[in-house]
Amino acid sequence: MIKVGDTLPDATLMEYSEVEGNGCSIGPNPVKVSEAAKGKTIALFALPGAFTPTCSAKHLPSYIEKADALKAKGVDEIACTAVNDAFVMGAWAKSAGAEGKVTMLADGNAAFAKAVGLEMDGAKFGMGTRGQRFSMLINDGVVEQINVEGPGEYKVSSAEHMLEQL
Repeated sequence: MIKVGDTLPDATLMEYSEVEGNGCSIGPNPVKVSEAAKGKTIALFALPGAFTPTCSAKHLPSYIEKADALKAKGVDEIACTAVNDAFVMGAWAKSAGAEGKVTMLADGNAAFAKAVGLEMDGAKFGMGTRGQRFSMLINDGVVEQINVEGPGEYKVSSAEHMLEQL
């Protein structure tokens, strides 16, 4: 499992864009994690899946609501990742009001979750391999904080907890 002081793995996530611009095409666009993290402080949180109960009712909303407070504490970007495709993550961003506040990154094949050692088996829920619920504070590609939830919990990966740590 990734730990404080480790560099983010060389993985590629996908971001959905409805508007073409700055070299990005409409639709899913690759985001190379190591490059996207260069020179930035990022509050990254991961959750089991878009539109799932705790993720939709608490986790994503906490980061949307606390976006300005996190940025006031030095966070350049807030990013959410889940083992879903870029189209689902884009639809979820739109329906939750995350656009412009939280960058939604799809980990469709769980490659990032596996690379950081935080995948979980959701097969008994019909969900296959998913990412565990966690948050990280990343500075220039290096993990400064990591908060991994226990099974079924939602506490230490919240925006409120991240703010307390800053």
